[in-house]
Amino acid sequence: MPARWEADSSASFKRRLGKSAAELDMTDNNPSCPDLWELDNGDIAVIGRDLTAEYSRRLPADVSIGHNEALVVLPRKMLIAAKEDIPNA
Repeated sequence: MPARWEADSSASFKRRLGKSAAELDMTDNNPSCPDLWELDNGDIAVIGRDLTAEYSRRLPADVSIGHNEALVVLPRKMLIAAKEDIPNA
């Protein structure tokens, strides 16, 4: 059985995937903007709106949010801009 994945909090930010909120004209230059980053261990860090409470009662049947997890939403435009930075395999 494969080992369970655990987030490594010692991993560092390696590179932004896609464009910043400022580059996508999605910010009023405040410090709380969505973002998408590759970490130096290959994992992905997502900064977005925590909507765990809003979605928790209407998740699909095969989806759950663990006690140490959050459902984070980021703009579609940001993920599309990151597509070319995300490897296929």
